[in-house]
Amino acid sequence: MPPLIAVDQVGKVFTSGTKTVTALESVSFAVQEGNFVSIVGPSGCGKSTLLKIISGLLPASSGKAAVNGNSIVGPLENVGMVFQAPVLLKWRSVLGNILLPVEFAKLDLPSHMEKARALIKLVGLEGFEEMYPHELSGGMQQRASLCRALVTDPQLLLMDEPFGALDAMTRDEMDLELLRIWEERKKTVLFVTHSIQEAVFLSDLVFVMSARPGRLLEKIAVDLPRPRTLEMMSAADFGEYTLRIRALLADSSGSSVLSGGSTM
Repeated sequence: MPPLIAVDQVGKVFTSGTKTVTALESVSFAVQEGNFVSIVGPSGCGKSTLLKIISGLLPASSGKAAVNGNSIVGPLENVGMVFQAPVLLKWRSVLGNILLPVEFAKLDLPSHMEKARALIKLVGLEGFEEMYPHELSGGMQQRASLCRALVTDPQLLLMDEPFGALDAMTRDEMDLELLRIWEERKKTVLFVTHSIQEAVFLSDLVFVMSARPGRLLEKIAVDLPRPRTLEMMSAADFGEYTLRIRALLADSSGSSVLSGGSTM
């Protein structure tokens, strides 16, 4: 079947005054509907830029990208985005923040109110609907942000290091929560992370990128059973995936990549 996302020889060059920076160079890949794909690579390799190109928020300088066979020429409607910071409006309640995309798109509010409440229940925020961002923990804020991204029922979910600012225990909880929601809703997810371990734990496929200019080094299929559990991280096959990715990144940068941690 045709891929949901098709990226063909995409490059991106930024120019400011006399300075030119090549962020991406000849990146090509395809993502099938329903896949969970993570992108890992060094800081500054163009991971976030790639997400913005796929979302239509940023044009490619060369090559082409398409969703559902249609070339991306501007912001896409059927896409939800989750960023590292929750970006919740402090003067709006949890429910009010979740319903923002509905209001912006001028969709039917009563029917989406039901969807919003169902999502709030799904992520464990029931009872917090009328609370404000400053009254929530970081993990709870990201749960609200995830609900906001899902409330219009998008086909594609783009996530840019959404749990990077959370403590380790909360991050593990959010990874498990995300997988539970993904398995229930079967969205296609493109997930940017600096954590090799997180990428392996979540994904069907891991795309490994080089240092800037970002190029796709390898696409690694993760053949681990689902549902995933945290105990899997101590298994030998899980470790083999992380070591393989770490070696690719080390070869790309020409130096060793970390000593024992899972992030870059």
